[in-house]
Amino acid sequence: MLIKIPRGWELPESAATPESLFLNRRELMKGLAAGPILAAGSVPFLTDDVFAADPPDPSAKYYPAKRNETYKVDRAITDEKAAGTWNNFYEFLPQAGEITDRAAKLVVRPWEVAIGGMVEKPQKVAIDTLLAAMPIEERVYRHRCVETWSMTVPWTGFPVKALVDYAKPLGSAKFVVMKTLMDKDMFPTQRSFFAGYPWPYTEGMTIEEATNDLAFLVTGVYGKPAAKQHGAPLRLALPWKYGFKSVKSIVEVTFTDQRPTTFWETLQPREYGFWANVNPAVDHPRWSQAEERPLGGSRKVPTLLYNGYAEQVASLYAGMGNARTLFM
Repeated sequence: MLIKIPRGWELPESAATPESLFLNRRELMKGLAAGPILAAGSVPFLTDDVFAADPPDPSAKYYPAKRNETYKVDRAITDEKAAGTWNNFYEFLPQAGEITDRAAKLVVRPWEVAIGGMVEKPQKVAIDTLLAAMPIEERVYRHRCVETWSMTVPWTGFPVKALVDYAKPLGSAKFVVMKTLMDKDMFPTQRSFFAGYPWPYTEGMTIEEATNDLAFLVTGVYGKPAAKQHGAPLRLALPWKYGFKSVKSIVEVTFTDQRPTTFWETLQPREYGFWANVNPAVDHPRWSQAEERPLGGSRKVPTLLYNGYAEQVASLYAGMGNARTLFM
């Protein structure tokens, strides 16, 4: 008799909750615009341009993509509304919160990604040209924020390794650096009190991390092109690391032999380091990381080492010891 022993991150299909009806926030907010909430000044004024219809998304043909059943977890998929209305996207809001209407101003077409640094041939590629060259699939991943909230999401996209192969880096390249769009007209935080922050948002990983099977570039979520608040049209997902490593709205990918200093590492190196691997036994300097609260619920659950992906990624850090810096 063949007995299959499930791995800790696997989820039977029956455990995944169905996608809920998605709340049409734009219509709701239009209805509120003339009401007492706005009159009281508690909601920012919303003009018609915020609700202007986007042109048809040329990538819609890729969705829903076939799910890769290799990537499963032992938790139910987070309700789409909960996942889409609680986000960290610092260019729109310098804290976690509801940014759906702020993010509506993000223009995602045309969009180019510059690939450069230590590569055979630097280039700029249109996002839709890039998608046409990539193996698009869906994966269900855990996502763990350093602020102790979490979600389980069906991302659509392609492996970072596919982008590495496309870029053809030189053998001497050791790191991959990714940057978010810099645009003060679209991103209010880049021109506000926080204008002195080290924009554009910059993140990085080693070549070994980038080519690990789990490293994923996201173009869609819940079976459709990614909503803007999720970091459209291209964001990173490194499910074994804290969420701040998953840079959004990527416009630049650079290969280098020098370890980059990343956005939050520049601002608060004692709290947000380069590695940022999830570890419940290593607390943030200001709070415990032992538990997390899945979005859509009030009950906390235990956090897992490497967010439950130790089997796939622990070998990346073999010989580096259990230094605190690996987990912050």
